[in-house]
Amino acid sequence: MYVELKNIEKSYGNYKASDHINIGIGKGKLVALLGPSGSGKTTILRMIAGLETPNAGDIIIDGKRVNDIAPAERGIGFVFQNYALFRYMTVYENLAFGLKIKKLPKKQIKERVIELIELTGLKGLEKRYPNQLSGGQRQRVAFARALAPNPSLLLLDEPFAAIDAKVRAELRSWLREMIHKVGITSIFVTHDQDEAVEVADEIIITNKGQIEQIAAPIEIYKNPKTPFVAEFIGQSSKIDDYHKLRGFEKGDYKGAIIRPEFVESFKSDNVKFKDVINYSEDGVIEDIYFRGNCLEVKLNVGGIILTTKRSLERRPIQIGERMHVIVYRLYAYDNERAYLLENKDLKGKELVTF
Repeated sequence: MYVELKNIEKSYGNYKASDHINIGIGKGKLVALLGPSGSGKTTILRMIAGLETPNAGDIIIDGKRVNDIAPAERGIGFVFQNYALFRYMTVYENLAFGLKIKKLPKKQIKERVIELIELTGLKGLEKRYPNQLSGGQRQRVAFARALAPNPSLLLLDEPFAAIDAKVRAELRSWLREMIHKVGITSIFVTHDQDEAVEVADEIIITNKGQIEQIAAPIEIYKNPKTPFVAEFIGQSSKIDDYHKLRGFEKGDYKGAIIRPEFVESFKSDNVKFKDVINYSEDGVIEDIYFRGNCLEVKLNVGGIILTTKRSLERRPIQIGERMHVIVYRLYAYDNERAYLLENKDLKGKELVTF
């Protein structure tokens, strides 16, 4: 592993920000630290950078323990949430600043800055000041400046937070492409699960100072290991009395988490299979939200509120309308684990709706 955190503890007074943290990150990986506010993700990033000191445990980078090594000596590039660009310096001067501090020859500085400008698509902006740039351009400058000294590890704190939605989507793809092109091991902090799933090779989910799960995005989404991950990832309904739904027996579980894609709603004349209604629930539409490419539908099924998504190509529906509802699967959970349960009544059945 290129970056390792072993038994890391960090407290601020009585507040434990990191509780027995163990992480291993492979060389060249792009990893997201994902969690809600106050979950400890930024503290982990700052300890790796050397901006915070752990109370216990070891931080290892490229096989070397760095707890007692100053931030500037760790070979790390850091991209701050607010860019931290020098307002009175041009793009060129911002990129050259760190290299001048290292007292590199002028020719070498110029060559490196030109290389970074080409790499990050900043050509033509060299003489502009930060206030003359868009949010996306400023983020590119911050990224390029962090790469200037050829760090072995890149850390990014909420890199897309200050950028509007359209540019953010474009910058995600750009950043992933750039990091893989450079081949640098990178860790970024985010509270946005879509961002983490789209950009990262691997996701580390934090909660209350602890690690909930470490896995590839698709593994996190399809196989959440804990109740927190099952509820946090995706848009879910959390219910206690899931056994009231057909096809699910009550086990030794505290409750269940049901995602919109696990739920289908339909009218009886929309179903191609005559026997499928025998396995459905009666539901009533409580609310409908337009989400751009689909409708989000809130359904009341015997007092249980479920959410599903509905294609805009399907027939119109309205609040108060009665629907047949099927729950394909759900995540049942106990105190520590989440378990995927399939609807046993639907085994071998196929549902086609319009």
